[in-house]
Amino acid sequence: MSTRKLVVMAMFVAIAVAGSAFVSFPAGVARAYPVQHGINVIAAVLFGPGLAIVIAFMTGLVRILTGTGSLLAFPGGMIGAALAGLFYLWSGRVWMAAAGEIIGTGLIASLVAVPYAAILMGTEAGAFFFMPAFLVSSISGAVIGFVMSERLKNMSALLQI
Repeated sequence: MSTRKLVVMAMFVAIAVAGSAFVSFPAGVARAYPVQHGINVIAAVLFGPGLAIVIAFMTGLVRILTGTGSLLAFPGGMIGAALAGLFYLWSGRVWMAAAGEIIGTGLIASLVAVPYAAILMGTEAGAFFFMPAFLVSSISGAVIGFVMSERLKNMSALLQI
């Protein structure tokens, strides 16, 4: 793996962590952090599913260690990044990466969050408790990621990565 690729990955983690501290809004019973989802889409387009998952994991880890995120950052970020990367890999279209992020985080991760939260966090919430907040956050972030990815695709410096 090239040093340039590692530096860009570290920058994406830093942007996602800083973005979660400064950009959020209420989404039902929780808060939406769209920057993480935007980074997932961009990372999926630039690096593919494997490295997008690594970026999502590292972002979740740093957010938990700094107290700016909960344990739900892992399934939400990683499942969304995985599907965004796979959808982009299969289709080659940025809007499919955004759709993968929405399906992965907004639908699948919100369902995974139910037993995950019960076991690790002691929360007895149902699926419809998590789904609205996950959907709002992932949709808004996927739109941001889609717009940024379309703009970044044409930059020659990023094509070298």
